[in-house]
Amino acid sequence: MKLWGGRFTQSTDSFTDHFHSSISFDKRMYKQDILGSIAHADMLGEQGIISKDDSELIKKTLNEILLDISEGKISFDEKAEDIHMNIETILIERIGDVGKRLHTGRSRNDQVALDLRMYLKDEIKEVKNLVKNLLEILNKTAKENVDTIMPGYTHLQNAQPVTLAHHLLAYVEMFKRDYDRLSDCFKRTNVMPLGAGALASTTYPLNRETVCEFLEFDSITLNSMDSVSDRDFAAEFIYCLSMIMMHLSRFCEEIILWSNQQFKFIELSDAYSTGSSIMPQKKNPDMAELIRGKTGRVYGDLMGFLTVMKGLPLAYNKDMQEDKESVFDALDTVKMCMPVFTAMLDTMKINKTNMYNAAKGGFMNATDAADWLVKQGMPFRDAHNVIGQIVLYCIENNKSLEDLSINELKKFSDVFNDNVYKAITLEKCVEARKVDGGPSKWYIEKLIGFNEEFIGGLE
Repeated sequence: MKLWGGRFTQSTDSFTDHFHSSISFDKRMYKQDILGSIAHADMLGEQGIISKDDSELIKKTLNEILLDISEGKISFDEKAEDIHMNIETILIERIGDVGKRLHTGRSRNDQVALDLRMYLKDEIKEVKNLVKNLLEILNKTAKENVDTIMPGYTHLQNAQPVTLAHHLLAYVEMFKRDYDRLSDCFKRTNVMPLGAGALASTTYPLNRETVCEFLEFDSITLNSMDSVSDRDFAAEFIYCLSMIMMHLSRFCEEIILWSNQQFKFIELSDAYSTGSSIMPQKKNPDMAELIRGKTGRVYGDLMGFLTVMKGLPLAYNKDMQEDKESVFDALDTVKMCMPVFTAMLDTMKINKTNMYNAAKGGFMNATDAADWLVKQGMPFRDAHNVIGQIVLYCIENNKSLEDLSINELKKFSDVFNDNVYKAITLEKCVEARKVDGGPSKWYIEKLIGFNEEFIGGLE
């Protein structure tokens, strides 16, 4: 007999049991389910809803069950449907009628909402730690490459010279935002729903604040219907994971390009590369490609989750059992990708010479040449036109701006003098940009120092 089977006269079909069951995936929340039940049993005893002796026996037995599960001594039963009913069934098997008192004043609806919130609170902390580790590696690598000049791109075309440090620190900003998003998500997850019952609370004199404090939540939910039907926190969590994957994917795309023979900016460690079954010379950036590919998987989890929730009336609906697989899959994917990416980044070799040589091509100092003319008094639009004509001349004659003689430059404007050559070196192009947020060594070193303090202060 199922724990909810009193009004039923016929057993469920065996396939229905399988279709209805969620134990195959929600069993990972066993710890949170038991801790939540211990808190609930403790409160029931304190409030005199059940006897103190029954409360103590339930708590003692639940702790024993927790230990047995962690040691692999318990097998879960699909017929008990989910982790909540499995644990309650085991409890009743061990202490009989006393175990049947545990569910007084609660429903699986508020119980599952509690378990998922507790589970995600723990996991948010883990993902934040993974992001912190990546931030440390990014900032460290930037510190080692303050003087490493490379091309900066727009439209994936050569644009202006920057440094590798400047490029890496752009990703530091992205992952700092990811960390902040997770922190914000934690605030909205850290709200305690137990006591909402099925949807309309209960007639028992529960002390929700006691349970809230016992389980280290910040506050309790304020509406019982919202308590059991809210999954915003879970959707927000998958969104946070999707943003992390998007940032990883963008960086992986660049790593894939940079490791290509036409770039040769970096070489990935053999530990994070694979070969070809037919072409012996190949060294493929498969880890970066897999992370890029798995980004779509996490996006799919988010869209699937949102689609499940989009048409649900209040309060709880069985559709919401579908929330966990999306959450768990997105979480598992990110927790698998982050350490691989961080280690891949930390072990790659940087070819500074190739980066510098690439920055020398494509007229990346053209903007600086135009700025030099402006500083001599020429209107910017006129300067832009003059340098555009000079670039066309260079293309037709297979030259770079710095290759042109002063006489060639003066054909386009009498404003030119020998000082222009100092203004259009790659080093000067980078160092002249002493603006907060720019690539100059002055600012980059300041930002790296700020990031060290910021990262060191993270939880």
